[in-house]
Amino acid sequence: LWSNDVFSKNKEDSFTTLTNTISKRFTIAVLSIALISTTYWLFVDASKAMNVFTAVLIIACPCAIALSAPFTFGNLLRIFGKLKFYVKNASVIEQLAAINTIIFDKTGTITSNKKSTATYEGEVLSTSEEILLKNTLRGSNHPLSRTLYDILDEHNIISLNHFEEHLGKGIEGSHNSDNIKIGSASFVGAAETTALNTTVHVSTNNKYKGKFTFYNSYRKGLSKLFNNLKKYYDLVILSGDNEGEFENLKKLLPTKTKLIFNQKPDDKLEYIKYHQSEGAKVLMIGDGLNDAGALAQSNVGIAISENVNVFSPACDAILDASKFNQLYKFIRASKSSIIIIKWSFVLSFIYNIIGLYFAVTGQLAPVIAAILMPLS
Repeated sequence: LWSNDVFSKNKEDSFTTLTNTISKRFTIAVLSIALISTTYWLFVDASKAMNVFTAVLIIACPCAIALSAPFTFGNLLRIFGKLKFYVKNASVIEQLAAINTIIFDKTGTITSNKKSTATYEGEVLSTSEEILLKNTLRGSNHPLSRTLYDILDEHNIISLNHFEEHLGKGIEGSHNSDNIKIGSASFVGAAETTALNTTVHVSTNNKYKGKFTFYNSYRKGLSKLFNNLKKYYDLVILSGDNEGEFENLKKLLPTKTKLIFNQKPDDKLEYIKYHQSEGAKVLMIGDGLNDAGALAQSNVGIAISENVNVFSPACDAILDASKFNQLYKFIRASKSSIIIIKWSFVLSFIYNIIGLYFAVTGQLAPVIAAILMPLS
């Protein structure tokens, strides 16, 4: 899916472009130097002319220039993969090194599905309603659905007659004559409340039943990660949930972190688009489902994956949830790779200038040039 053109963002790999540009000019420059120096030596000392011509062509080596970017990025892709950070391609590493703004989703991104708890308030669900609830949740990859699915008691698996996921609203399913809706208050037909915690409402056969209230458990190392990132980046929490966790997050995260709640998927996308127009290079980190638009719009989109096979072609990379607290190190490694490539270019130019000097002045035998060239 990642390889399909429909998901291409047309991001240009500047180092590939730079390498191609240098390589074209390099060839012309080397041939010109070889011809000019050979012509010179034909008049000064014709016995050296052929040696100079061959030495120039052999000693000049674009290999280091051509290999710098693919070798560096290729190794980094391999290392990242070993550390459970799966990056789409080399240009993503380059984009990651250039970011200046990091936006996080809340539920399922900075919170852990495995450790979250929930309480139920409302009319007691019958056994058949519980079975329908459990099996409807089973078909959804939304973090809240997964959390609630894990919390509920085990029930028999039934085949639903109908299942539908309404993005940013909730899910519904039906079995025989029974229908269930799980999601926001407005989606299930309940009155809107000003609950401080994240809530999921349930209705069966168009009758409101009650709500599950979630108590978030934040990922290990979250506070330390944000404190490391705040030194270099603008940090934003962009959440579709209500402001119930505002005070908790305010205590947990650095003071300059922007906290924005009640954001629909479209709102997140527009928020990123606006800040990009103001010059921001945005890294979006989300759960890969409701954040698909935001992940696609951002300069780099990373989907967090936890205990479920979630895949979104909209993202540029997948980070295993257990490695979430290593995010700063991955970004720093990406920045280091750019420095390595630039130094490789510099060293390659130095080698070629020194090598060509000795070749042009007739001080280098072709055999010695043939030994030095691969060493470069």
